[in-house]
Amino acid sequence: MSRAEVRDEAAGESGATAPGATPDPGAARTPSALWSLGLFRSELLTTFRRWRTLALLAVLAAVPVLVGIAVKIETSDGSSLGGGGGGGGEGPAFISQISNNGLFLVFTALAATLPFFLPMAIGVVAGDAIAGESSAGTLRYLLVAPAGRSRLLLTKYATVITFCLAATLVVAVSALAVGALLFPVGDLITISGTRISYAEGLGRALLIALVVAASLVGIAALGLFVSTLTGSGIAAMATTVGLLITVQILDQIPQLDALQPYFFSHYWLSFADLMREPVYWDDLVKNLGLQALYAAVFGSAAWARFTTKDITA
Repeated sequence: MSRAEVRDEAAGESGATAPGATPDPGAARTPSALWSLGLFRSELLTTFRRWRTLALLAVLAAVPVLVGIAVKIETSDGSSLGGGGGGGGEGPAFISQISNNGLFLVFTALAATLPFFLPMAIGVVAGDAIAGESSAGTLRYLLVAPAGRSRLLLTKYATVITFCLAATLVVAVSALAVGALLFPVGDLITISGTRISYAEGLGRALLIALVVAASLVGIAALGLFVSTLTGSGIAAMATTVGLLITVQILDQIPQLDALQPYFFSHYWLSFADLMREPVYWDDLVKNLGLQALYAAVFGSAAWARFTTKDITA
């Protein structure tokens, strides 16, 4: 169901509405499940057809390419990268292993994009979800159609979550292709020093990508909430990205160590624990629980704001 079809159906539903009056979403008939799926499909097509979205995905896909080329050039004389060792298992430890096994480029690329590039892309899409419709003048038409505010908000959030998964997979697939092209592949040595097969390594790479995508649901809910507060898509996107940068800075200040475990970004890099043997689950569980909390709090706040908001455009 396209936006034009939504508007046409909205016009049919509101035929008895006085000219210039704000339509009452509660007066619309209850939408069917098929209509809801059509609305979700329309939102997905609208989001992924935007040049802005395609540009964001292109930038994300380019990061593994740049990292892979840089590592290839650095190690072309047979030397190894510094920063290895068994330390934290985050970016540097993964980078030191890329020249030995291209699959480590997947973990390195995700570690490089997760602190800023991935959440920035999510913040842009989430911030524009409601505010963009409002600034374009299409929001009230969507509400006249039999969606209802709650259903429309849920559809918007589901679209943003789908983009979280798509953006993460773009990084992972790009890194997997570049790693296989530039470096040898085979059995992996985990951070703990044990050896696992390449097939198991691929499975862990997929699991890590899913965990990274799940780590973004908190910023997605926050961006959606900000989007309900303003009628300007640009303002909502800028505010969401600004909050992301602010939280990242605060998470690095030692004096705030008591608050940092409650920041949505604090446990983002815990996905590295999936490359240990045995897997360390403590920080992973804390991260997923924290994201669920942020999604519940800011999702509820977005619903409370959106369902009581006076829609005039």
